[in-house]
Amino acid sequence: MRDKLKLYLVTDSDILKGRDFYKCVEDALKGGVTIVQLREKKCLGKEFLEKAYRLRELTKKYNALFIINDRVDIALLVDADGVHVGQKDIPAFEVRRLIGKNKILGVSTRTLEEAVKARNDGADYLGVGAIFATNTKLDAEHVSINKLKDIQKSVDIPIVAIGGLKLDNIDMLKECNVDGYAVVSAILTADDIYNESKVWVNEIINKGC
Repeated sequence: MRDKLKLYLVTDSDILKGRDFYKCVEDALKGGVTIVQLREKKCLGKEFLEKAYRLRELTKKYNALFIINDRVDIALLVDADGVHVGQKDIPAFEVRRLIGKNKILGVSTRTLEEAVKARNDGADYLGVGAIFATNTKLDAEHVSINKLKDIQKSVDIPIVAIGGLKLDNIDMLKECNVDGYAVVSAILTADDIYNESKVWVNEIINKGC
């Protein structure tokens, strides 16, 4: 699973400025995104389900993992690869009971205590952040690089860095040796999403960021 976490795209229709949602996600997958999380906080159930079915097919087409944010019911309906939850969502141990042992469970964490608890509750990977300031989640608390290192030392599951990641700041994370980089606006606001994704692949996979 670690290889599939390398370039982690989190969706946000609001920043696409009217561009076709599915084409944007497919362009990112063509460019090398290895995992997609459907996270649409303003999306009602019916539309969210439709998007989930469509993205399930796209991610299969490009051999990428597909994760649903929070909605365990929809993840099970579309046979997503897993679910990602935050600290204010359904508790991780309850999600694990619902999805079983064969699906992936990701948990957002900011502190060492949250990270250890998530691991003990059955998380397969952690989303740690916000590492840098981000416009896509204004209430996200900052996680220092030193705190990120402390979390890495204390848990034995993959870690994905998230929050304000850009091509001009990810070098700062090289020493942390994280397993993946989760991005939203860094790719989805690009004029050419396909080529922007390729640049990211080159930086984090080929150059070993």
